Amino acid sequence: MAAMALASCPSSPIGMTRFLLCFALTFSSWLILSESAALCSTAAAGIGSSPTSLSWRILAQSSSSNSNGFMDGGKGSELREAFKVFDAGFFSEAKVLKVAEEAVEFNLPIAESNRKSVALENGGLQNPSCLVFNSEWGSSHGGGAVGKNAVVKRFKYPSLSGVKRPENDEDVAFMEILELGELLRTKQVTSHELTTIFLHRLKRYNGALESVITITEDLAYEQAKKADELLAKGDYLGPLHGIPYGLKDIIAVPGYKTTWGSTSFKNQILDMEATVYQRLRAAGAVLVAKLVSGSLAYDDIWFGGRTRNPWNIEEFSTGSSAGPASSTSAGMVPFAIGSETAGSITYPAARCGDKLGPFCRSARDCSIVLDAIRGKDSNDISSRDVPLHDPFSVDITKLTVGYLDDAEMEVVDVLKSKGVKMVPYKLNYTVDSVQGILNFTMDVDMLAHFDKWQRDGLDDTYEAQDQWPTELRRARVIPAVDYLQAQRARGKLIREVKEGFTVDAFIGNVTDWEKVCLGNLVGLPVMVVPTGFKNITDPPPAGTRRRSTITTGIYAPPDGDHIALALAMVYQSVTDHHKQRPPIDNLGPDDIIPDPAKHIIPPRILRL
Repeated sequence: MAAMALASCPSSPIGMTRFLLCFALTFSSWLILSESAALCSTAAAGIGSSPTSLSWRILAQSSSSNSNGFMDGGKGSELREAFKVFDAGFFSEAKVLKVAEEAVEFNLPIAESNRKSVALENGGLQNPSCLVFNSEWGSSHGGGAVGKNAVVKRFKYPSLSGVKRPENDEDVAFMEILELGELLRTKQVTSHELTTIFLHRLKRYNGALESVITITEDLAYEQAKKADELLAKGDYLGPLHGIPYGLKDIIAVPGYKTTWGSTSFKNQILDMEATVYQRLRAAGAVLVAKLVSGSLAYDDIWFGGRTRNPWNIEEFSTGSSAGPASSTSAGMVPFAIGSETAGSITYPAARCGDKLGPFCRSARDCSIVLDAIRGKDSNDISSRDVPLHDPFSVDITKLTVGYLDDAEMEVVDVLKSKGVKMVPYKLNYTVDSVQGILNFTMDVDMLAHFDKWQRDGLDDTYEAQDQWPTELRRARVIPAVDYLQAQRARGKLIREVKEGFTVDAFIGNVTDWEKVCLGNLVGLPVMVVPTGFKNITDPPPAGTRRRSTITTGIYAPPDGDHIALALAMVYQSVTDHHKQRPPIDNLGPDDIIPDPAKHIIPPRILRL
């Protein structure tokens, strides 16, 4: 399997809403986002009993009980202690009291007015920020500017011939998109038949994997019928025509719940169509399921359980795009769309053998799906038109690719054997707060989008109290000044990474948290590719067929998605790791999975 994620963790709330629509390219910034994608990586925070709310209560008590102002009542020392939470303990008591008095008079009314204007609904879909992150480096890696009325030039896919339908539906389920498309085009199978195969697998394996939120059976058969009717008339829409797929359940589809994986919103129906859904429908693809998003796009825990890894179902998949990764890996869908802000694609892709963008069976499939969903979204001011070069036409012998100390050397050796110039490489930058910058950026953005959720106390019902509730309460006390300083530091990081990017791409570990944060902050596309397997730790005495996947990342500069894709396709042309199937039907003799699982995956931890 292969996955691509475009992870742009922007410098403002709107940037974070971007819906990464590429497969394993984890960090590109041109992704197409839709209105519903705004939720993809947003969540919010609340005050609760934080020092902030304490200080305002002190102010209110002082102002109501002391006609002489804040100087009476001994409140100055208490307020000064509260100011230390904001790293502002350097003010004298007199200054603190003056600041507090004026904040009540000026700041609070402004803040309340703004909330009434834009934050009465959770998610913030209708009122995006005017501050937008742009990862473009102005290099020649992209395809140049696109005019308003320009026609998007599609990739030139390889043609297949002689593809025969397998006798076994299991074998059909693990075919690549181009192979399935050839079966459809040559009328060896109908879209209705494919839809039935994948609906059956979704129902069969969901009990074990907990990767599906809603099966869209009626819609799927309706779309499959239309696909078959068009084919019967000779109208072929392209390689996704009649191909079933799944969407992460942060993506809005009319008539179906968009739960964001959250108890608070598990009955929510959004009366809108996500742009990515519109584009896939226009390409003839058939939606069979809305797949698990970790609650409010945090991790793999959702209101219905916790998604497991099909390669080792004792493990959880990790990452909020858990459902798309697990379902694609298990052959429950040919491909799926997930989203990435801070490892939501990277981690499940690495664990389940895959990576928003698309989660796909191969890098070639990722290219096909990316081609269908790329382009500017008129509903999202943070999206851009990036006319990517065709990954199928890249001359890899003209590329210089670096490899980090933690790169999987098999990938390095294979690419070198295919004519790529491989050189040792090191990321050089002086900013030492990369992980903290991402947390400030992401958490403040989420807080802005789910302010009401927290203020209403709904964070108390969140599925994992050590995740969003903790992070977003902490985000409530991040001063605006320090948030902007973090964005200045981010700008410095981008400049330093750009100046040191002396290669066309580089190979490195894809789950290292520092790289996950750096890639999302800078806007680097990354292709997550499986490179092998290893034995699980602590296997049962009689043995097991369960395995741990080994993956690596192919990182490209902003808008260089085609480079990462091309390199991944070359690697997969001479290896078969992506063609392996997880052992969910046959774990081995006497291999029983405990429930709950023994191996608990810890939540994301801020590492400074």
